[in-house]
Amino acid sequence: MLNTFQQSEHPMLVQSNHDQRARQEFVKSLKQHIQQGLLPSVQSTYNTRAVNAYTKKHQHPPKDYRQAREAFQDDPIFKAYLSVNRISQELQWFSVIDALDDTVESLEQTAKKLPAAGGSLQIPEQFTVPKYISELDIHCMPGGYCGPKGASPLHAGALYDRGVYLYAMGYMGPNNDDMGRSVCNYITRNNPDFKPKRILDMGCTVGHSTLPYAEFFPDAEVHAIDVSEACVTYGHHRAEGMGVPIHFKQANAEATDYEDGSFDLIVSHILLHETSKSAMPKIFQECHRLLKDGGLMIHADLPPFDEMDAYTQLILDNETWFNNEPFWTAMRNTDQIALAIEAGFAKDKVKFDNAPMAIMEIAAAAESYSEEMAEDLADREFTAGEYAPGGGWEVLVGQK
Repeated sequence: MLNTFQQSEHPMLVQSNHDQRARQEFVKSLKQHIQQGLLPSVQSTYNTRAVNAYTKKHQHPPKDYRQAREAFQDDPIFKAYLSVNRISQELQWFSVIDALDDTVESLEQTAKKLPAAGGSLQIPEQFTVPKYISELDIHCMPGGYCGPKGASPLHAGALYDRGVYLYAMGYMGPNNDDMGRSVCNYITRNNPDFKPKRILDMGCTVGHSTLPYAEFFPDAEVHAIDVSEACVTYGHHRAEGMGVPIHFKQANAEATDYEDGSFDLIVSHILLHETSKSAMPKIFQECHRLLKDGGLMIHADLPPFDEMDAYTQLILDNETWFNNEPFWTAMRNTDQIALAIEAGFAKDKVKFDNAPMAIMEIAAAAESYSEEMAEDLADREFTAGEYAPGGGWEVLVGQK
């Protein structure tokens, strides 16, 4: 899987020289080794040494991530894994920053010369970014989603665009759009007659997941919002450079200024685990307000802990402990169905479901591609591991 998909070129993608590219490929390979090379040994050690010792002491094996951490936290194998995993996370950003520093001025010039694709960018004169976003280097990204103070307005978006591809090790596909593409596939299969005219993507960052909606629903007007001015600015130029008309806007999903019933479809992609526990109910309420009758709300993220064994919970909980993901665990412990009902969605109109990863389906249908690509895909094992457990995205679906 390691190099099945390289990131597709587009006018706003940060350019790297040979050495910088080699360093980035090393980081991607290291992350792959951690998941496919180290994690099996970590799990084997947990299942034997840690579980046996904990069971002997408590007369039962660990039941959840808290007990699993108690059982495993002092084990040298676990500590070694945590150390290497944290280093790889920091390296993924640093491997891009050098190239970005060398090319950010040229990206600014490119942005000024892009032909119009029909999209727009709206930045309000006064806007307050929530402190849980502005004051935190989320997932160890220097400057977080808003970027370092004083940096180019394209810095955070360009860093995220390349960095998240390395983090995903290619699993997001050539355009980093697997989540959006997977949800679009889910909609067309489960609601084939649903033809939204206005779509809103909440917490869009740079619009990776937004663009497939313009492809799948070409008659729809697609809007994308995020609290980060840097992300929506870069996202706008990225979409224009790729020839896709998207209307980007700096706005908070907790309270937008769109009118009631403005949208037929509201989506988000890994927004919920990046937002605070107090903000999540407000986001659900805003979704209900903004949807037309019969409209759909779909939030794509990762499964709640109650669907996992204690070891898997532990590995994922490490994102909160060691990767600057403060809301990751809280989101997994939140009753999102109850929040949706409290926001106004009928109980029988809300459910969790699974949207298979589009890239996994590409692998399964490899015979429909060129012979060379089919052979390449057929020889590779698509095991999402930590990245997307079960090979799909958990989707919370609500209909108004």
